[in-house]
Amino acid sequence: MTRTTAAVRAAHQRIADRPRLVDVALGCGLTLFDIATLLDRRPAPPGWGLALWGAQTVPLIWRRTCPRAVLAAMTGLYVAFQWLSPIQGKIPGPFLLMIGIHAVARYTPASRSLPGTLLCLAVALATDALTGHWQTPQLGSVEPISATTFCFFFALAWTLGYGRQRIGTDAHRLRHLNQRLKAEQEFNARQAVITERARIARDLHDVVAHHVSAIALQARAAEDVMQDDPLLAGKSIGHIAQTADTALIEMRRILGLLSPREQELTPEPSLTHLDHLIGAAHAAGCRVASEVEIRALSTLAAGMQVTAYRIIQEALTNVLKHAGPVDVRIAVRGDDSSLTIEIENDPAPPGHRPVPGSGRGLIGVRERVTTFGGVLEAGPRTEGGWRLHAVLSAKTPQPAETS
Repeated sequence: MTRTTAAVRAAHQRIADRPRLVDVALGCGLTLFDIATLLDRRPAPPGWGLALWGAQTVPLIWRRTCPRAVLAAMTGLYVAFQWLSPIQGKIPGPFLLMIGIHAVARYTPASRSLPGTLLCLAVALATDALTGHWQTPQLGSVEPISATTFCFFFALAWTLGYGRQRIGTDAHRLRHLNQRLKAEQEFNARQAVITERARIARDLHDVVAHHVSAIALQARAAEDVMQDDPLLAGKSIGHIAQTADTALIEMRRILGLLSPREQELTPEPSLTHLDHLIGAAHAAGCRVASEVEIRALSTLAAGMQVTAYRIIQEALTNVLKHAGPVDVRIAVRGDDSSLTIEIENDPAPPGHRPVPGSGRGLIGVRERVTTFGGVLEAGPRTEGGWRLHAVLSAKTPQPAETS
């Protein structure tokens, strides 16, 4: 059954791909068939009579390109045959005109095809009435054909043609819409890839910059006390190793998102993991005071928690880079609808050598805040140091950010 269906569809497609060939086959085939039906008439009709009878369907060769002209030509040939025909016996009525009416209704607008159909009907009825082919004694058993019958068949032909035109128009519109939808899907897919790459790059920057800055600060501290206090220098080296391990774990988790075969991924960071950031800052010599007051933390959107974690991580990274081991104050307040984050740090101690930065960190923070329709204020404090103040809003639902 499947093979038969596939074969039928393939044959239909081959026919649809060759419309001109189909029209030629239809016009020529009907012409030959019409002539063949008169060859056994007695007395034998003359050649010009056969030619005039068969010529009624020849115009169908152009039924797609010139449907109105085809209907006019077929109507004229029908009238000429009815007036000039030398053929004896039963002669069909104007039923061949139904094919021309179907063509004009299918390939021209209804405002043009309907008047042409009505005119053709009127001409056919008038011709048959004047030539007397409905009720003619010498034709013997000719059945009378009423005007109602002609009207019905002509209306049926026009309705079928117009319906086929509507189906073709709808199919063309659907194909156009499908092409537009496909193009939009491809565009959205490309935009999604670009957005995802930017997000991964931003997260990698946050992770690498934070931990590498801590490692650099700890290494300098170990270098400073290496001669005077080897034990303290050894502890600093241990912190360096621990920080490096943490960085590797986070990088593996982020990069693991790119691998569909990665099955075991560590949970994404949230506000419940702030102790890791604070511990790393403590290990680098910073004195961090944190205050977290959030009502219904469990109902806070996961994306907002990830964003808040990354903002605090970037802020601590900047403290380690530009200020070094100083006092830091972190305050996080909010509920399930909004979140306020404030990070302040004291001025850098004398002789501190800042770690060069790329400037992407603060840009990434601003992008994260904008994602949640929030407000960001970042700049130097009057009494020295730096202050970052961010407000995230959850009134407009945002897609959860993962890292």
